Amino acid sequence: MKTAIVTDSTAYIPQEVREKYNIHMIPLTVILGAEVYEEERDLTAAEFYEEIKTKELPTTSQPPIGKFVELFEKLAENYDEVISIHLSSGISGTYQGAISAGFMVEGLEVYAFDTEVSCMVQGFYAIEAAKLVQEGKSAAEIIPILDKLKETSHAYFMVDDLSNLQRGGRLSSAQAIIGSLLQVKPLLHFKDKLIVPFEKIRTKKRAMKRIVELLGEATNGDSYYAVIIHANREEEAKEWKAELEKEFPNIEFSLSYFGAVIGTHLGEGSMGLGWMKKR
Repeated sequence: MKTAIVTDSTAYIPQEVREKYNIHMIPLTVILGAEVYEEERDLTAAEFYEEIKTKELPTTSQPPIGKFVELFEKLAENYDEVISIHLSSGISGTYQGAISAGFMVEGLEVYAFDTEVSCMVQGFYAIEAAKLVQEGKSAAEIIPILDKLKETSHAYFMVDDLSNLQRGGRLSSAQAIIGSLLQVKPLLHFKDKLIVPFEKIRTKKRAMKRIVELLGEATNGDSYYAVIIHANREEEAKEWKAELEKEFPNIEFSLSYFGAVIGTHLGEGSMGLGWMKKR
């Protein structure tokens, strides 16, 4: 069996890494004013944060099902099966789109996988799946391994301004109002596939310190991958990475970012940390 790995643009896997592991990417869409962009193809994260300084809050949409069908039909020429790995089905219809498209393409078995998170933690699943393909494993063998990795995978993020999440419908108005009145920096995470508050913390510094505590509790000296994710705060993210590498020699840290789609909902200045145990 020849197995292909597909993920969507919100994994924010660098192009050179996608090429190294032969990971195929389907982009989500960002609508900025009258312009429609395919994330990570037509619009980089840096370009996005520059654009939104002078424009209204963008809107986002999942890949059209026709794009999935087009990609799957192309893959069917060389592959027997696909594992299609996507951002949480609780915040996007992308995962469901992959399932629907799978029924429309002949000669290709499509296994859709809901990571229940997003950003580079989603990317960890795609990279691990690609490594397992290289080890000769089939989709039927890989999916249970990915499910097992979910038990060790977490992501927490601190949002600088709740208004984007509230306007985009990803957080209730009441929660946004309470947060802004108290000048709270809420610590958010994914629970049951949705973005929900984890704890309310007064300052950014304390919120980031709390995330580090959670990392220590979860990893407990074991070998993990972890990623620092930022929304146009690269220098701050690099400094945090250097600090964490000294504190946690058992963890392999990397840097990533909130790209256009996720950045639309979280807003500039957000910081996150996610991790997954090494197999």
